[in-house]
Amino acid sequence: MNNILFFLTPKAMCVYLYDDFTIRQALEKMESAGYAALTILSKTGEYRGTLTEGDLLWGLKNTCYMDIRQAEARRIMEISRRRDNTPVRVSTSMHELVERASSQNFIPVVDDSGAFIGIVTRRAIIKYCTEKIFPQD
Repeated sequence: MNNILFFLTPKAMCVYLYDDFTIRQALEKMESAGYAALTILSKTGEYRGTLTEGDLLWGLKNTCYMDIRQAEARRIMEISRRRDNTPVRVSTSMHELVERASSQNFIPVVDDSGAFIGIVTRRAIIKYCTEKIFPQD
């Protein structure tokens, strides 16, 4: 099976940030979701990047001087991100998905116009590989 849609967690089931969110909004959303990294989208649905807990920590230190009130006035796109998870298209091969999953927890998926449609998690890929390598008797 090489259909990436089989592994896709659709956008409607994903937790994400908008690129105009403040640092405080991002902190609160990340805390309530319990994830260490979240996708950043534009209001038109385009993938803009990935924000991690570490990015937020350094962003607070460097832009807000650890003052939470300042975090309400600063936008998340002002934060330097260590690395964005590079998105893939639905035609991406399983080999490439496995390769990407070795260095990132999730892989953003976009359509042909660049609109975010969901993610493929490392967990889904490992489950698929495990079933293929160690089939049930």
